[in-house]
Amino acid sequence: MIEKKYFGTDGIRGKVGGSIMTAEFALKLGRAAGVVLGKHSPSNTIIIGKDTRISGYMLESALEAGLSSAGTNCLLLGPMPTPAIAWMTRSMHASAGIVISASHNPYYDNGIKFFDHNGEKLSDQLELEIEKELIKEFITVSSENLGKARRIDDAAGRYIEFCKSTFPRQQSLAGLKIVVDCANGATYHIAPQVFSELGANVTVVGNKPDGININQDCGSTEPQNLQEKVLETGADLGIALDGDGDRVLMVDHYGEVIDGDQLIFIIAKHLHKNKKLNGGVIGTLMTNQAMQVGLDDLGIAFKRANVGDRYVHQLLKKNNWHLGGESSGHILNLELATTGDGIVSALMILEVIKNENKRLKELAAEIPLYPQVLINITINDAKSIAKNTDLIEKAKEIDKKLTGKGRTLIRASGTQPMLRVMVEAQDPDLADKYANQLKTIVEHI
Repeated sequence: MIEKKYFGTDGIRGKVGGSIMTAEFALKLGRAAGVVLGKHSPSNTIIIGKDTRISGYMLESALEAGLSSAGTNCLLLGPMPTPAIAWMTRSMHASAGIVISASHNPYYDNGIKFFDHNGEKLSDQLELEIEKELIKEFITVSSENLGKARRIDDAAGRYIEFCKSTFPRQQSLAGLKIVVDCANGATYHIAPQVFSELGANVTVVGNKPDGININQDCGSTEPQNLQEKVLETGADLGIALDGDGDRVLMVDHYGEVIDGDQLIFIIAKHLHKNKKLNGGVIGTLMTNQAMQVGLDDLGIAFKRANVGDRYVHQLLKKNNWHLGGESSGHILNLELATTGDGIVSALMILEVIKNENKRLKELAAEIPLYPQVLINITINDAKSIAKNTDLIEKAKEIDKKLTGKGRTLIRASGTQPMLRVMVEAQDPDLADKYANQLKTIVEHI
């Protein structure tokens, strides 16, 4: 298959003002997307949402102009979580949905990702079609055929009601004291209302976005502030969302972080117990080995996909299973949503807590994770370094020593210029030792 030039694991992403994340590029991308995607439904309409980055205004305007030039209408939702765009695309029978977000990245990065008319990530073929259209001459349709744009003012309210509908009607969150960290991102005006309207006593942090503080010392990538707030307020648990709201990590009442693998295991075990788990569970190459062992013990099938929620989604669809996700907190339940949804995932855990009458710490204790050392090395040619013979041979040597008690993983990030070196071992000292050996080899290369 032809290698894509712009699209990565999760749409197109880069530093604002760099080679691609500019108003000019977004204008051309809007036109190309309009030509390719605008024909997939009678409405010829594409939805646009964004997170709270200051650059979102610029990119939104450029995309809108590009879509209009192709004769495609657009509906502007303003700041909304990524999963909300996926849901609204289906709900409003739009041709496609566009999200302006760089997810968990700092504010100076931004990205543009797409959903098809089913609210699912685009296929590789459609992404290639858009790239082919990008290099063509920029042609504007005649004036009478230009696309129109309008804002949807009640988008947040619609999505709040959807999130609440995924929680059992006969249950309530009354009696639970929760701290919610919105990462100063797209869920700042949504997540607090969802949990409080379902009855929880909610304290909110990370809900004052200013355009540049998204993911800054907050959210699922920096949960320290949430941990402190949970302890300070004596809360039952904390919920950490990321900048665009498709990831979630949680914090127990002792301030300990519960990661995506543990959350998926908790959900899978509960669904399996109640005979509601359709098939098995999909993880990724990064999924902690302890989860695989725990699921095996329960008789639940487990498979690994490449890193990235789009690949988890593809393998779920291929196997006709519903539940999967990543250690980072992308959790998919295709019975409830077409993509990872941080709020909906948190509600699944809260449902288990209510049904099992257990605290989050008790549930997480059922899957003690193997110690894992992950070293991120910023490097421009990460893909070629990951294929280096000396590095691969050293990793094989370590894998042989760890047989049955750990493993290594070396991979180039699909969203950042970074090489990720991971070693997992039951002995934490070995994990640290071997990870640093691999890091040293990379530095020499």
